[in-house]
This record gives sequence, C-alpha cells and structure tokens, in this order.
Amino acid sequence: MTTRTGKAAVLGGGIGGLTAANALLRHGWHVDVFERSASLPETGTALGLWPEALDALGTAGLGGAAETRGVLQTAGTMRRWDGTVIARLEGIRRPAVLLSRPALLGLLADGVPSGTIRFGRPAPPPGELTGYDVVIAADGIGSPTRDLLFGARYRPVYTGSTAWRGWVGGATDDMSESWGPGALFGITPRDGDLTNWFAAVRAPAGSTGGLGDLRDRFRHWHPAVRDVLERVEPGTVLHHDLYESPRLPSYVHGTVALIGDAAHAMAPNLGRGACEAMVDGATLATLLTEHPVPDALRRYDRERRRRTQRLVTASHLMSRITTARRATGLRNAFLSAALRFA
Repeated sequence: MTTRTGKAAVLGGGIGGLTAANALLRHGWHVDVFERSASLPETGTALGLWPEALDALGTAGLGGAAETRGVLQTAGTMRRWDGTVIARLEGIRRPAVLLSRPALLGLLADGVPSGTIRFGRPAPPPGELTGYDVVIAADGIGSPTRDLLFGARYRPVYTGSTAWRGWVGGATDDMSESWGPGALFGITPRDGDLTNWFAAVRAPAGSTGGLGDLRDRFRHWHPAVRDVLERVEPGTVLHHDLYESPRLPSYVHGTVALIGDAAHAMAPNLGRGACEAMVDGATLATLLTEHPVPDALRRYDRERRRRTQRLVTASHLMSRITTARRATGLRNAFLSAALRFA
C-alpha cells in the first residue's frame, strides 16, 4: 500500500494532538502544532495508560518509552471509606502504566523536530488555516473549534461531581480506591518516587474550594487517606469541577477532525480520557496515511465516535456508582462477588 502524505495543522499541543503529530511525522507528513501555552507544563498528576494507549504510542514511534519511565499497575484494592477491603484486583494480564502528565507530554514533545510545536500560538480558526490538507482540533474541553463548527449547545455539561488531584513526597506501593457516601479517594504510585492521589465528591458546581474543604470532607476516612492529606502541600493541589460532552453528531466537519476532550470529554472514573485522546490521534494518523483525506475522515468518525460516546456514558455511570449515597452496602457486596468469580 502506498503511504499518503500531506500537510496537517494540529490545534493544541496536548496528549492527543502530540500523539497525532508524532504518528503523522513518522510517515512523512508536514505537521505544525499550535499551542497557546508558552511551554510544556512542569506539574501534573499521574495518568493510567491502558494497553490501547500504549499501542497508540507504538503507532507514534514511541513504543516502550512509557513503560520505561512509568510504574506498572499490576494489582489494586477497592476499599470502603473506613479501610475495609471490598475487593482486590490481581493478576492483570496486561497492566496499565502510571505516568505523570508532564513526563508523558515531555516524551511526546521529544519525538517531534524542533519548531514543530509553535508555543504561545493559540489555535487559529480552521478557516484561517489555508494550505493544510487536514486540521486536527485537539484544543481541549473548551474547544473553540468545536463551538465554531457545531455551536454552543454541544459544550460539555457538569457531571455533578468535583475533583481534587495532587501528589506528595515519597514512593508508595499502594494502589487503592476508597468509596464512601457521595465521595471517593484514590492513592497510586507515580514516576519520580512520588505518591499520586485523587478525590471526587458529589457537589453543586462551584460550591467547593481548596485544601481546607478537601481535608474537612475526608477527615473521618481511614488512616492512609488522612496520612496523604496531612502531607499535601497547598501549591500542589489541582481542583476543578468535572464536565462531560453531549453526543456530537459527528467528529468531522469538512477537513477538520475533533479528537480527545474537544470531541468526547468524560468523567475520569474509568481512567480513559487521556487514553482515548491518544487512540484518536493514532487512529486518525494511520487512516490519513492509508486513504485520501475525505475517506480517512469518514472512517475516523465511524471508527471512533460510537466507541468514545459509549465510554462517556460508561464513565458517567461509574461516577454515580462510586460516589453513591444510598445502597452502598449492596453495591459493595455485588462488586466483591463479581470480582471474586471473574
């Protein structure tokens, strides 16, 4: 099969955009990445890279790099808020890799030639990008490209939960997620001999604040949670309300393709957001090297839209289950039995 080449503009130098850029460059495409930030972020929490995301890195020519830099997630524990074990996850055949966002972005940025990423350059409207065969809109959850092409009614909506994320010094072997009424708290290792943590609670949008609110919400939880929160430094806490995308009628408009959060922002409870952005980027790049642009974009929309929209729904349901306020005993018993006989 003849490899097709062309010229691509990538709007956004995040995980999905840089995965697409690496994969296209590997096959001889000219790529310009427009990134509004002045540089790559220096801080950020751990991401779980599932096998499909690791395969996407392979498509981008970076296979094995994440496994070398990250921490393998080979087991895990689900707990009640008081520390009682609900279920254990063991014997994972192909484990996820836990890698911080800055490390992953650094890996992706190192894979492209100098000057490919135009830092400090907000994504131009697609109509201004003449001379490109395709525009890849990887401009995030607040995507101006999506708004321009599909209108404000497709902007992400509040999930009903808010989240805090961060890290503390010192390595840990703990990979756990604890569930209590209306809240959850997770602890994992991450690269750099640090401990990653995350928390989510049901709350009205804009109703919660910083570290004080977080500590107050989890002050009666089991010792591992309290120990992490006591060691958190205020400047390392990331707090934001969680949003998810309505179902777009298409991920493609003309020669523009939406990927990642611009197309399908989702609750983080399945750990799929960054992974699916990477798969989007790798899938789109592969199709563009195999088919004419119009055909490649149609195939991309057909291959990725239904799957990712189902994941948005599944992530929402998992968010409601893990932060349920009622029938938590029945939920915990069902999960324990299901995993025991899986």
